[in-house]
Amino acid sequence: MSIMGTRVLRTEDPRLLTSGGVYTDDLRLPELTGAAYVTIVRSPVAHALITRIDASTAVAQPGVVAVLTAADRPAPPEGGDPTAEPLLAGDRVRYVGEPVALVLTEDRYQGEDAAELVSVDYDPLPAVPGIEQALTGETLLFPGTESNVLGTGTAGECDDASFDGCDVVIERTIVNQRLAPVPLETRAMAAIWAGDRLTVWSSTQNPFLARADIAEALGLDTAAVRVITPDVGGGFGAKVSVDRDAVAVAWAARHTGHAVRWIENRSENLVAMVHGRGQRQTYKIGGTRDGRVLAYRLDVVQDCGAFNRLATFLAELTIKMAAAVYDFAHAGASYRAVVTTTTPIAAYRGAGRPEAAAAAERAIDDFAAEIGMDPAEVRRINVVPPDKFPFTTLTGETYDSGEYAAALDRVLAAADYPALRAEQARRRERGDALQLGLGLSVYVEITAGDMGGETARVVVDGTGAATVFTGSSAHGQGHDTAWAMLVQDELGIPMDQITVVHGDTDLLPDAIGTFGSRSLQLGGTAVVKAAGEVKDQARRLAAEMIEASEADVELDTARGTWQVRGDPASALGWGQVAQRAGPDGLAADARFDASAPTFPFGAHLAVVEVDTETGKATLVRHVTVDDAGRILNPVLAEGQRHGGIAQGAAQALLEEVRYDADGNPLTSTLVDYAAITATELPSFELVASETPTTINPLGAKGIGEAGTIGSTPAVLNAVIDAVSHLGVRHIDMPATPEKVWAAINEAKAGR
Repeated sequence: MSIMGTRVLRTEDPRLLTSGGVYTDDLRLPELTGAAYVTIVRSPVAHALITRIDASTAVAQPGVVAVLTAADRPAPPEGGDPTAEPLLAGDRVRYVGEPVALVLTEDRYQGEDAAELVSVDYDPLPAVPGIEQALTGETLLFPGTESNVLGTGTAGECDDASFDGCDVVIERTIVNQRLAPVPLETRAMAAIWAGDRLTVWSSTQNPFLARADIAEALGLDTAAVRVITPDVGGGFGAKVSVDRDAVAVAWAARHTGHAVRWIENRSENLVAMVHGRGQRQTYKIGGTRDGRVLAYRLDVVQDCGAFNRLATFLAELTIKMAAAVYDFAHAGASYRAVVTTTTPIAAYRGAGRPEAAAAAERAIDDFAAEIGMDPAEVRRINVVPPDKFPFTTLTGETYDSGEYAAALDRVLAAADYPALRAEQARRRERGDALQLGLGLSVYVEITAGDMGGETARVVVDGTGAATVFTGSSAHGQGHDTAWAMLVQDELGIPMDQITVVHGDTDLLPDAIGTFGSRSLQLGGTAVVKAAGEVKDQARRLAAEMIEASEADVELDTARGTWQVRGDPASALGWGQVAQRAGPDGLAADARFDASAPTFPFGAHLAVVEVDTETGKATLVRHVTVDDAGRILNPVLAEGQRHGGIAQGAAQALLEEVRYDADGNPLTSTLVDYAAITATELPSFELVASETPTTINPLGAKGIGEAGTIGSTPAVLNAVIDAVSHLGVRHIDMPATPEKVWAAINEAKAGR
């Protein structure tokens, strides 16, 4: 019997729940003995010229090892990219929190005091705290450029003529607000330079990208850099590689020859770690009164923050996925990406796909309200039918498989949608203060879109135990469990005899890594492929040992033994066969490259209660289908769904990074930034659905980001639906009590 698809408990958890994880700041290695602690001097102003940096007082303090500034690094070559981000600001700062100097001290707590003694003179410049100010071009962040627009792009076609023949046309500008990822473990790093080689321990999702980034920034060959990833306390895309702060710490180790350590505090994390989302979106949707959408256009302005880390890429993903799950007659999208005097924006769970879904699902609800049709029916009319797959959208993506209407119907049935609508009608008729809102979304996303492939190595030793070396790096997903399940299924070696090794670039130097919900479909398939090659090696050796033909030898995966077909008495264990292979046992390396991305999909129904007297919205039910193809382990998949739904609901209801007119952050602590907790969430109702893909042998698609993509628009739509009978047509995220209360009262005044 195959272990695939069964509810296997996570093998990682006993260690994490008893002795605990070992995170970067926990490391107490001999090579880090006496390491200097790094404190980063950060800009307190959003935009200014640096006229002087004086570190002499700080350097003279007891325990100070060194103070490093941009003057300690070679100047960039002439004619380079004028918008490139420096490791340390030299002549100008462009956001509050930008690194200006590094203070190295013998003791961690000496660093804060010494950092305050680094004197920096700033000549303030006008701040550009948001998209509107950036687009005026009155203040340019980068001298010598013509505007604050870093990039533009288009996908599909949908001009004004496309809306000819529409009974109804709606155009609306909405906000997809800036978010902070808030991983439980903040950014951390340790590094040593020894023997012309840099060794880095980093809290990163991807040691291989980190190695490449560090090597490029420091002018080193990748072979001169080793990156090791201990346990990682959350990443959510913001730790895809290492950002410039961490690269600066690695540079400090090489420049001084001193081992160094660094961990940021929570306020630093909220101000200086990359943010997510940050789009102004304008959609135009038109169609007929019988519910058919004829044309849809999305125009995006992406806030990059002060430097373009990944923001233009996120905007590209948004416009590519703009057509969503719908079979529109006309669809197109465009973006402009602008720089502002704020923290840079990069990947955050979903990375461009939640933004596309949020716009499309708001537009569909807006259209449904205008024509007076139930939003579920409008979706059913317009989704891509199953007989059209593989389906190429007008914005250029080819969806591999999908059952969009079926997903919607499963969610509606599980929630008893007619009963919910009836209860909503009763509350409206009574004029209750506590009104009920129902919000829907049907979504599709792209996973493993990088097309980079993945690698793995499987080794079986003389004891019969197996070790899996994987390029995919875990930070909570359950890779140890998943990869052991794959090997047990392929080789019959019990999971408790399988060790999974990841997160060390020296052990698997040609790997790609973890991002974009790619791990199982690429990394997992590579593991299966490597295990299959080990099995082929073992078959040949077992045949020799048993003195039988290879065709007559079989692997009994239930017992984990090799035998002549139908003759258990001839059985050989994996250990015996591995010993025959030699002192290194059986080993195989494999790489899997997919021919195309996969496109998971699903449907969400959110049920909220809104207190019309205070504006407070409470999520009381959330029912979802999140179809990620064939499921390896429902326990792991459900855990990913839970986390994604929670973060998506958080954007709809609570979370927002805010700045004042001078570019000062207003959400630099968890007192000000309303990160969601279990208190604000119901138990999620997860409906199972599996639509396998043919893109990989496992039939699997990504699941790590799906919940985030579907939940945000569903929850926001539910809040608006709860007060739509009062005349409210839209509320920008987050739907805080203040915003909801204001919308209700504005609608009353308008009536």
